[in-house]
Amino acid sequence: MNVGVFIPIGNNGWLISENAPQYKPSFELNKQITLEAERYGMDFALSMIKLRGFGGKTEFWDYNLESFTLMAGLAAATTKIKLFATAPSLLLPPAMVARMAATIDSISGGRFGVNLVTGWQRPEYSQMGMWPGDEFFSTRYAYLSEYIQVLRDLWETGHSDFKGDHFQMDDCRLAPQPQAPMQVICAGQSDAGMAFSARYADYNFCFGKGVNTPTAFKPAADKLIEAVAKTGREVTSYVLMMVIADETDEAAFAKWEHYKAGADTEAIAWMAQQGAADTKSGGDTNVRQMTDPTSPSAVNINMGTLVGSYASVARMLDEMADVPGTEGVLLTFDDFVAGVRAFGEQIQPLMKSRTHVDSPVPSRVAAEAVAA
Repeated sequence: MNVGVFIPIGNNGWLISENAPQYKPSFELNKQITLEAERYGMDFALSMIKLRGFGGKTEFWDYNLESFTLMAGLAAATTKIKLFATAPSLLLPPAMVARMAATIDSISGGRFGVNLVTGWQRPEYSQMGMWPGDEFFSTRYAYLSEYIQVLRDLWETGHSDFKGDHFQMDDCRLAPQPQAPMQVICAGQSDAGMAFSARYADYNFCFGKGVNTPTAFKPAADKLIEAVAKTGREVTSYVLMMVIADETDEAAFAKWEHYKAGADTEAIAWMAQQGAADTKSGGDTNVRQMTDPTSPSAVNINMGTLVGSYASVARMLDEMADVPGTEGVLLTFDDFVAGVRAFGEQIQPLMKSRTHVDSPVPSRVAAEAVAA
């Protein structure tokens, strides 16, 4: 199973809690996390794009770096790990994204890919006069389908004359082209989103669900398999999961309960309000899950959560790897620097699905398990 880290490009990572670690994003922090991930053999790092936060007492995601410029810096600082930036398709024309991606491909030596998003939080775009109107909720994947066709034309041939409803290319050129095939990620879980991924993307992200229910995402993986059967392409699932681990199950759950007790209800309410704005498309499944304020996991944007000892988390990650159509996971942590180190030194050596990775640091937990 491949493992990536969803680096904290926004303040406080993915915990909307006054009791969680409080920090601002910086290049140095994200470089440290990414270099640690590379050191422990993790396969990729991905950064989101967020242009307006949720406010509240924690000012959640009110502080954010920009994805492509951050990943360009990380491309120069790393040597092996794959890197993905997120393109806000409403703000950046596809020809510009194609050139930016080709540039970071050059910096990284072919280790770069793009995550495409349509946008779901209206104020991110309306604040700068770039929201096309709420009808966009129902047409966004038609828009994104044209967008990616322009990208593919330019990356693969260096030229595009694409003519569509949203984009009109007139002998558009790109040189140099990327030295490695440019891989594209999408995270749509609606029928339209799945159909888009099956036709155009290389990977599809889905949300994990619940606490210590590692295979609860299986219906989404099955849905992608069905969609891919219609296109004949190879597209696999990656699952977004938070890991809260410690020496014992009890210690890990104590942290989880502490984070929930400090939930920033103002920020969570804002998130729910924005998620409810889509009344045109029936709502994207990921957005509905993420913005549900009634969920006991709202404190971590309702993503799936693995809470427990290092051994317990390793076992649950292995269970995820056995779900058909699943190629990997994208992990967040309550404390990213400590979390990546704990994954590399304590969790990964216990995983059957990661035996191909050599840990650079002997793990006491793994040694004790072998001895037993």
